[in-house]
Amino acid sequence: MNKEKALRGAKIVIENWMCLKENDRLLIVTDSGHKEEAELLKKVAEQSGSKAELLLTQTKGKLVGVYFDANPDAFADYDYIIGATDYSLVTTLAAKNAIREGKKFLSLPLHTNDGRSMLEYDFMQCDTDRSRKLAQTVIQRLHNAQVIHVTTKLGTDIYFYKKERHAKFFNGKVHDCDGYSSASIEVYVPIQEDKTHGTVVLDGSYGYIGKVQTPFNIIFSHGRITEIENSKDGNILKDFIEDYKDDKMYTAGEFGIGLNPLSRCNGNCYIEDESALGTFHIGLGRNLALGGRWEANGHFDLTVHSPDIYADGFKLVHSGKIII
Repeated sequence: MNKEKALRGAKIVIENWMCLKENDRLLIVTDSGHKEEAELLKKVAEQSGSKAELLLTQTKGKLVGVYFDANPDAFADYDYIIGATDYSLVTTLAAKNAIREGKKFLSLPLHTNDGRSMLEYDFMQCDTDRSRKLAQTVIQRLHNAQVIHVTTKLGTDIYFYKKERHAKFFNGKVHDCDGYSSASIEVYVPIQEDKTHGTVVLDGSYGYIGKVQTPFNIIFSHGRITEIENSKDGNILKDFIEDYKDDKMYTAGEFGIGLNPLSRCNGNCYIEDESALGTFHIGLGRNLALGGRWEANGHFDLTVHSPDIYADGFKLVHSGKIII
């Protein structure tokens, strides 16, 4: 780990995103693979006068959230929580309860595929004020829309539905985002879970797995994946979903638009991929803390390059460029 760059990232998280003050009670949830990064976050937090603690989870990998579903009051004693494990905790019941009770939660899944700490990545330096204003402009157009239609030149042609669902945004800062946020800079919608239909040609990244080498087709019907192309990359995705051992992981629960101009979708970092300006993503699985109604063993995203995006027929994005 490059200590200088990681310290820069830790200061962004604690000072800019969490805005911790003296005597604030902070819990940093981490795992053995990211203990060094969590210790760095703790050190910076304590320098601000906060009371910081670490919780080292026994479960690693994609099922890390199971414990926090089984223990929904795990965060009850804290004012601020950072989920700094390999995989995201933001969609768990414990996170949902904490947010409902007015606590501040930051999703900081630290998974990378290139051996670097996510805290070292340059995308962490995104201008939060600028991203907030851009997000608010997009949300204004999405607010009353019922149908989101996405196409790409490679053949993506898919429809999402958001009746009575509200578009929101993440920009890192918990105070900007209804008390909880993510390192992923994006607009997101907890879409209706039984409506998504169409074809996605996946050409970006598939969540924690990394970069797609050869684009492949994914068919959705009545909200869930019904077919994944029989190819090397397609079979990698099939195996990854099956490893969750939960049929509900095939359901689309989130639509998102990346807003971070410093991010690149290169498959090196899950959070950077889905944040990249010029991409959209589909979140599979659990969406409870996002405002949806779907429970599952986990959540991860499929990211696609250069979309055209329409809200009730009004064009918001052209070849990945926001044009409103």
